[in-house]
Amino acid sequence: MRPQVSQKIAVSVVFVAVMFMSIMDVTIVNVALPTIGRDFHVGPTEVDAVSISFLVSLAVFIPASGWLGDRFGGKPVLLTAIVVFTVASALCGLAQSLGELVAFRVLQGVGGGMLAPVGMAMLFRTFPPAERIRASAVLTVPTTFAPALGPVLGGLLVDKLSWRWVFFVNLPIGAAALVFGFLFLEHRVEAMPGRFDLPGFVLSGLGFGSVMYGISEAPAQGWRAVAPLTTMAVGVALLVAMVFVELRTPQPMIALRLLGNRLFRSANGVMVLGSMAFLGALYVVSLYYQDGRGLTPLQSGLSTFPEALGVMLGAQLATRVLYPRLGPRRHVSAGLLGVAVAIGLLAVLDRGSSLWWARALMFVIGFCMAQVFVPTQAAAFATIDPAETGRASTMFNAVRQLGGAIGVAVLTTAIVLSGHGAGAAGPAGSLTPYRVAFLVAAGLALLGAVVALSVRDADAANTMPSRRAGNGEAQRQPSLAAVD
Repeated sequence: MRPQVSQKIAVSVVFVAVMFMSIMDVTIVNVALPTIGRDFHVGPTEVDAVSISFLVSLAVFIPASGWLGDRFGGKPVLLTAIVVFTVASALCGLAQSLGELVAFRVLQGVGGGMLAPVGMAMLFRTFPPAERIRASAVLTVPTTFAPALGPVLGGLLVDKLSWRWVFFVNLPIGAAALVFGFLFLEHRVEAMPGRFDLPGFVLSGLGFGSVMYGISEAPAQGWRAVAPLTTMAVGVALLVAMVFVELRTPQPMIALRLLGNRLFRSANGVMVLGSMAFLGALYVVSLYYQDGRGLTPLQSGLSTFPEALGVMLGAQLATRVLYPRLGPRRHVSAGLLGVAVAIGLLAVLDRGSSLWWARALMFVIGFCMAQVFVPTQAAAFATIDPAETGRASTMFNAVRQLGGAIGVAVLTTAIVLSGHGAGAAGPAGSLTPYRVAFLVAAGLALLGAVVALSVRDADAANTMPSRRAGNGEAQRQPSLAAVD
C-alpha cells in the first residue's frame, strides 16, 4: 500500500526541490564559466553562450507552461519537466565541446521553463487563499536561498572536483523529486484551456527570447553594438505584435487581461523591480568581492551566504507575525525600504572596511527581501479566478525572470559606464564602479517601494486570517476581485 501524504506537503516538497535545482543552476554555472572556457579553449565572450542560451531557452518556453499544465494536468507536465531538466543536466556534464554544452543548456531551459509556472500554479491551487502566506514562505526558500548557495557550492565543486559536477549535482535532486512526485502528487486536470495559441506562443517566445538575448549581451558588447540592439529591437517589435494578438484572442497564451486586476498588476510591478534590485545586487556583490576585494570564488560565495540565512529567518517572521498584522501594502513597502538602505550602505564600504560589515549587510538584505517576496507572492493571486491561476503563474514567473536579467544588465552597464569593464578594477583599483551599481540597485528597490504603495490591503483580505484567538473572528472575509 502506498502511504498517504497531504497534497500540501507533496506539492511543497516537489516544488521546493525543483525550484531550488533550477534557480541554483544559474549561479552555480556562472562560477564554473572561466574553467569551462579554459577546458574548451575559448574566450570569455564565447563561453558566455553557456549562460545566455539557458536564459533565452527559459524565456521561450515559460509562456507555454501555463497552457500545458491546464491541458494535461500539473503532475504529468511537472514530472516531464523534471525529467527533461535532469537528463539535460547529465548531458551538460558529459559534453565534449562548447557547441554540445550550449545545445544541452537549451534543452535544460526547455525543462526549466516549465518548472516554475506549473509548480507555482499547483501550489496556489492546493493552498486556499487564507493559507497562501504559508505557501509563499515555501516559495521564498528556493528563490532567495539558491542564488546564495550556488556560488559556495560551485566554488567547492570546481576547486575540488571538476566543472562537470556543477551539472551532475542536479541528478540526485532531480531523481528524488521525480520519484517523490510520481508516488505522492495527485493527478488533477483543470477546465479545458481551449486550443493551443500558436501565434501567442511564437510571438511571445521569440519576443521574450530576443529581448533576453539582447539584454544579456549588451553589457559585454556595448549598448551601441549592432547585434544586441538589433535583437532587442526585433524582440520589442514581436512583443508589441503579441499584445495586439493576445488582446484579440479569446483564450490567449499570455493573459494580458489579467493586468486589469489591480492587485495582480501591482504585485507584478513589485516583483519585477524587487528582482532587478535583488538579483542585480547579488551579481555585483560577487564582482565586488572577487574583483574589488581580491577574494576567491569560494570566499566570495561564503561571504554572500549570510543573505540566505537572513531569508530563512525573515520568511518565518513574515509568515507568523508581520503579514497578518501589517497587510501586504505596509509589509512590502517596509521590506523594500530596508533592502534599499542595506544595499546603499554597501556603497559606503571601502577597501579597509571589515568584510564582516558586508556580510552583515548581506544578512539584512536577505531578511528584508523575505519581507518582499513572501507577502507579494501571497497577495498576488488573491483575486485571481482558480481557472486563470495557470496563466497568471506563467506571467508572474516571466516577469520575475525578465526582471532578474534586466537587473544584472542594468547594474553591469552602471559598472562599465563608471569607468571599468567587469573585473577591470582589480584589488588595487577604484571601488567607484561597484558603489555606483549598488546605488542604482538601491534606487530600484526604492522605486519598488513606491509601487508597493499602490497595493490595497482590502483586495488581499482573504489571504490575511486573523491571528487573534478567542475574539470570534476566524478570519477576514475575502474581497471581490479588484479590476480597474
